Amino acid sequence: MASRASRAALVALTFALAAVAVEGSAAAHAVGVSSGEYRLEGAVLYGDLGMAARELARWVPAVDANHDGTIDADEIGPGRAAVAQALIAGLTVSADGKPCAGALDRAWTSDADGGAIFQVRYTCPAAPGQVTLAMPMLAALAPGHRHLARLFRAGKAQTTVLDRAHASWTPAGGASSALKMAWAMLKLGVEHILTGFDHLVFLLGLILVGGRVRSLIGVVTAFTLAHSITLALAALSIFTPSPRLVEPAIALSIAYVGVENLFVHDASKRWRITFPFGLIHGFGFAGALREIALPRAQVPVALVSFNLGVEIGQLAVLSVALPLVLTVRRAPWFGDRGVRALSIAIALGGGALFVSRLVAR
Repeated sequence: MASRASRAALVALTFALAAVAVEGSAAAHAVGVSSGEYRLEGAVLYGDLGMAARELARWVPAVDANHDGTIDADEIGPGRAAVAQALIAGLTVSADGKPCAGALDRAWTSDADGGAIFQVRYTCPAAPGQVTLAMPMLAALAPGHRHLARLFRAGKAQTTVLDRAHASWTPAGGASSALKMAWAMLKLGVEHILTGFDHLVFLLGLILVGGRVRSLIGVVTAFTLAHSITLALAALSIFTPSPRLVEPAIALSIAYVGVENLFVHDASKRWRITFPFGLIHGFGFAGALREIALPRAQVPVALVSFNLGVEIGQLAVLSVALPLVLTVRRAPWFGDRGVRALSIAIALGGGALFVSRLVAR
């Protein structure tokens, strides 16, 4: 009976690894969020918007001249007309029920952050008593996409989160709470770790060798502490290494753990490698925040909420994976053949990911 349960748990664990890899291969580190800071000055509404360049490529594919799934500085200029048409049609503004004429003043990309930034201007017939922002563009983006909007008017700031179900916003009087934005970023953190197959496979590889529960918790705690440090450093623009270095390094960490599993028999001292590798993964997490070009005033709340979401998602995965690992470890055959087979698969997958990311850069 125990052997049958162990084999069933191994099948479930293998299926989970495969499912994570397939899901992640479709869109690693999907962001699914954009930001906008708007300022109403008399009859003119100015807006600064940021989104991931990869999302812009999916939304306006005509701009992606080399069909690599993202937009770079060489493409944003020639594709300006297509971007302007999509953006002005996708973000509309009305003043007291009358439409405001929109224009794209500037558009550029940041190679360091992988983001696309736009400056727009909407000229209204007169200074509005009531202004409404509508975003039909949300219907063309990923189903879960959210737009974090902040409006400054008469010295007061209001914040909201728009999505497909709530695609328009007419701000009421008074400043709004940041709770909506915090909740949106928390959900983004959960989604980011659940779709970040590289981070998940790294974690699963770490706990695959088993060991005492206390040791496994130490491994996960070291990873959590480390990636929280570098996530904060990058999100606050204190230190931000290039994704060209970070993403291949994350892939190498996966390959390393797979190889080390062939020689390590328990997790008692694995925190020593988990911590430095966690520092690298933290920079990968921070890429999601940098891509959407959040206004500096929103970064602290976004950082805390996003990191909390990452931890919640991580704990959710481990709450399923850890019991599976502990169950299959009871079978004598798993400690030899099972761990070896899965570790080789992790090492080969990490190596292939490393090569693909080098080529993509």
